[in-house]
Amino acid sequence: MSRPQPTPQVVKLPQNWQPDSWRAFNAAQQPVYPDADALSRTLDELHSLPPLVTSWEILSLRQQLAEAAEGKRFLLQGGDCCENFAYCRPDIITNRLKVLLQMSLVLVHALRMPVVRVGRFAGQYAKPRSSDMEVRGGIELPSYRGDIVNGPEFNSEARIPDPERMISAHSRSGLTINFVRSLIDGGFADLHHPENWDLSWVTHSPLADEYHRIVGGIADAMRFMETLSGEPAHNLDRVDFFTSHEALLLPYEQALTRQVPRQWGWFNLGTHFPWIGMRTAALDGAHVEYFRGIRNPIAVKVGPTMSVDHLLRLLEVLNPDNEAGRLTLIHRMGAQSIAEKLPPLLEAVKREGARVLWICDPMHGNTENSSNGYKTRRFGNIRGEIEDAFDLHAAAGTRLGGIHLELTGEDVTECTGGARDLTDVDLERAYHSTVDPRLNYEQALETAMLIGRKYQQLGQPSAR
Repeated sequence: MSRPQPTPQVVKLPQNWQPDSWRAFNAAQQPVYPDADALSRTLDELHSLPPLVTSWEILSLRQQLAEAAEGKRFLLQGGDCCENFAYCRPDIITNRLKVLLQMSLVLVHALRMPVVRVGRFAGQYAKPRSSDMEVRGGIELPSYRGDIVNGPEFNSEARIPDPERMISAHSRSGLTINFVRSLIDGGFADLHHPENWDLSWVTHSPLADEYHRIVGGIADAMRFMETLSGEPAHNLDRVDFFTSHEALLLPYEQALTRQVPRQWGWFNLGTHFPWIGMRTAALDGAHVEYFRGIRNPIAVKVGPTMSVDHLLRLLEVLNPDNEAGRLTLIHRMGAQSIAEKLPPLLEAVKREGARVLWICDPMHGNTENSSNGYKTRRFGNIRGEIEDAFDLHAAAGTRLGGIHLELTGEDVTECTGGARDLTDVDLERAYHSTVDPRLNYEQALETAMLIGRKYQQLGQPSAR
């Protein structure tokens, strides 16, 4: 049965919803703060602070995501697995932005369509954990839940949840967003000068020549068009850039949920694009309740254990009016499971007539432990899941409209394989992540190139 096609003029507010209505539901993955009064004071202060993003930016992204679902754009979402406060530095922020700009340039060249750039940063400070407690050497302490909650150091003082950390997270998110905006508004993203995006430590990368050939081809095309028109090409000196994070810590998200003049409903003004993780996607859970009421475009992680019935019921709750651009489904199956687990979900959503954007997260389903004890991911598995995702969508008559990656612009060795064929031994050289392994610059750029090649191989597929 096809889902309803909404009438744009009809505004339907979610029933029985307020920013705090989630508190009546079971809230998974929340820390226990020992000082309730300190928590209340912090949330009051946070609620009084300026927002980090605007409603018109949020609505602009929502429109672009609707276009991505129709095959008119491609979503590139990437950044740190879990930011920490020490990453709020100009060099780290700039390098991360450089990687995403380079990847988007490669994708624009190969896909021949605009790319929606969404940074997995400026708020990605909370992380779900498989256990509330962590044991080392016979000592049991609360698990590290990200810098917004507690510290990574394994001692009792650092692991106590501290509400003041939410103020620090808001501050650093604002500093990050404003620095990115300043770079972009100042011409850093000008396509006439992509040399600004080069990272010094990868001058001799095996991928450098191919990347610079792509840049050269784009530059030649731009010069040709400008010569014909007799004036500079417009809209090539800046790009739209949006932020995203897993909206895990619900008291923080509630404090940044606001109403704005001349707009109906409620917006989470702490990020443009929040998502629900796989561990918090329960239909009767607090996160789904919170998300159903905000006007932001939202996403849900879809893993190999999600049933067709569960997914269809999530669609009903989170996007009851079947609005374009409202809901993104991020599948993260793992290279070994995707061929079996993804097709039934694609078929069910297609049969339902649901207007969603499908994107692939090839990272989280491919985490494993290396022979020398590091949490890692094999680039071959990441590549395999991406290639299979394109093939499975093509076979189902659906569209893969984006990619979701954990990456960094730093010279890390956290995932094996890739252009330099990193091994388990290489992980010891520069493993810096406090939670999950990230692609380094070369591996991220190689990913963009393989997406481009796969897309061209399939002949720029569209949903039938």
